[in-house]
Formats: sequence, C-alpha cells, structure tokens
Amino acid sequence: MDNTTTPSQDTEALRLRALHQYEILDTPPDGAFDNITAMAAQIFQVPIAIVSLVDYDRIWFKSHHGLDAQQIERSRGLCASAILQDSPYILEDTRTHPEALTNPLVAHEQGFRFYAAAQLKTPEGFNLGTICVIDYKPRRVDNNENKILETLAELVIAQMELRLSSNRVSRLHRKVADLYGDHHSAHADALDTQPS
Repeated sequence: MDNTTTPSQDTEALRLRALHQYEILDTPPDGAFDNITAMAAQIFQVPIAIVSLVDYDRIWFKSHHGLDAQQIERSRGLCASAILQDSPYILEDTRTHPEALTNPLVAHEQGFRFYAAAQLKTPEGFNLGTICVIDYKPRRVDNNENKILETLAELVIAQMELRLSSNRVSRLHRKVADLYGDHHSAHADALDTQPS
C-alpha cells in the first residue's frame, strides 16, 4: 500500500514552515500527547504508539509510548512515507515491503513487523507527521480501526492547535506588558521633568 510520490521542493518548504510555526519540535514531554499514545496502544493492543513529526532531516517523536528512541533519520523512517499519503498508511507485515527494511527498527531480527499510521493534517492541509501504532508481529487492520486512528490524529492536531493558540496568547500578553511598561516609564519620566 505504497502510493507515495515525492513532493515538490516548494510544497515541502511550505510544509516545513507550517511545522515550525507550531514551535513544538524538541519541546519537553507533554502529558496530553502521552495520554493519546497510551490510549492508542491500549485500543490497538500494541506495545508501541508514537506521535511523530517529520522535520527536514529527521523524524522527531513528541510522544513515544513503549519506545526509548527520541528520533530517527528521516530517510529511513516509515513516517516519512506515511505523510505522503492522504489516508492511513498500513503495513500489515513490514517484511513484505522492501522500503520498510531500510528502517533499522524494522530490519533486525526482533524488529517491527506491523506499522499503521494516520497523518497529522493541519487545517491548511499539510501532513506534519503521524500518530502510529507498532507491533512486533504482523496483524490486520479493519475499517473501524482506520477510523479510530484518524480520530486520534485529529485529537493530536487539536492539541497542537491549542498549544499554538496558547503560545500566541502568551506572546500578546508579554507584548502588552512590555508596551505598558514603556508607556508607564515614559509617563513617569514626563512627570519628573515637569517644573514644580
């Protein structure tokens, strides 16, 4: 199920700009995202669930339930292929997909055998990353599970949008405080210079 096509440089530049606007890369762990990956692992009965963000040359994990890795090279990551799709990207048995075998987490004997991901799509239509569930044995995914995965992806994006709005509000508060401070200082200086 690999109908991926390489995006144009312009499209990828816009996607990366959209990703960086969220100011989420390399941020500390966040309980809201960790709760979503824990929920995904429980629903799908898998040992690993990840919220991944595909950067210029790496895939960074905002949340990684059941996995110690923090990031992986983009060129070897399954999530880099997943974001090129418009529907859930399902590898029911990674050993039957040659492109998956370049991933070091798949290639070794005890590697991943099952990978299912839904894209983290912004309101503008950019796929920033995925929420994915992973198992060490092959398995099937039905239409209902696909819909669940897509809903979890929407939940991740909603959290990212909430975080983005909160950051914007915080910046506006600081701006107002700075402007008020400058205004207050100028007013105080004006009073000090008035003749008594």
